[in-house]
Amino acid sequence: MATPLAAEELARYTTDLQRTPGYPRLRYMGSKYKVVPYLTHLFGGIPFDMALDAFSGSGVVGYALKELGKQVTCNDFLRFPSTVAKAVIENRGVTLAPADVELLLSPNADGRDFIGRTFNGLYFPADDHAFLDAAWSHIDQLPEYKRELALSALCLAAARKQPRGVFTITDVRYDDGRRQMRMPLRELFVEAVAEYNRAVFDNGRVNRAICTDTLQVDPAGYDLVYFDPPYAPPTDDADYIKRYHFLEGLSVYWRGLTIMEETKTKKVTKRFTPFAYKTKVCAALRELFHRFRQSTIVLSYSSNSVPDEHELYNLLRGEKQNVEVYSVPHKYSFGTHEAAQRRDVHEYIFVAR
Repeated sequence: MATPLAAEELARYTTDLQRTPGYPRLRYMGSKYKVVPYLTHLFGGIPFDMALDAFSGSGVVGYALKELGKQVTCNDFLRFPSTVAKAVIENRGVTLAPADVELLLSPNADGRDFIGRTFNGLYFPADDHAFLDAAWSHIDQLPEYKRELALSALCLAAARKQPRGVFTITDVRYDDGRRQMRMPLRELFVEAVAEYNRAVFDNGRVNRAICTDTLQVDPAGYDLVYFDPPYAPPTDDADYIKRYHFLEGLSVYWRGLTIMEETKTKKVTKRFTPFAYKTKVCAALRELFHRFRQSTIVLSYSSNSVPDEHELYNLLRGEKQNVEVYSVPHKYSFGTHEAAQRRDVHEYIFVAR
């Protein structure tokens, strides 16, 4: 049923998008860095002006939409993806100046040591934990967009130093030889600040970043909605908190979060989403498609997930008259090292109008 998208269809990526290829790379489960060229090709054939990226994740699709000149709203139900979206999609021109970076690298202003105490012996050396505590002792002094940029850079630095980019392991058994794993977090932070500063630009539109349950987002006003929900696997679940709890906590200094002290990884309490479970995802997708039925719907979904291509097509046909399905060869991996567990799949892109 699906129409394959060939490599030659990527021409629009190089002509329409100059900034997006340099977007800061956060290793994030299901991220669409490699799929953005295909999405851009399809977006080019759809008339729209106002777009919702409803599960923004790494933020790369929302950023591409911003570069295409659209008015973009990015949403995610986790805090740290919303922080990134506010820093580089909502933000129209604020960057971190050298004086701001100097402040964030300066000694601890109030002696706080929450990260050092809580994660002692986990994830990073003591000096790295001390740096994170010290940086946070200054962050609240910054104005909004500088603050969001600083937090985005802290999260990116932490993700790059952690093996495979996920926080389900507490040692270096998956050491892939990357230089980032041997660099102090403060140096990785400085690199990340430079990357995020370069990513900031004004597309002349008023863009927004919000943080809420997608099923609670007001559907009014969007010409196009892009859905990239968690892909419910046939076994296990697609629990992002389990994998990225440290980044979620770091983005808010664990304020308002409950740490599960009995867990080895010191993860935070899971936030439920029906999209992550094979027994609930179909009903959730049906509700989602109905809620946004007035907009053109573009949906990304993986061939190794539940529901399958045929079921997704029928769910969309329940709301839209014209549903096109495209397939993109894709390789998912949590890491960049050769021993990482990889799965060759197809990424399905549904366009429903």
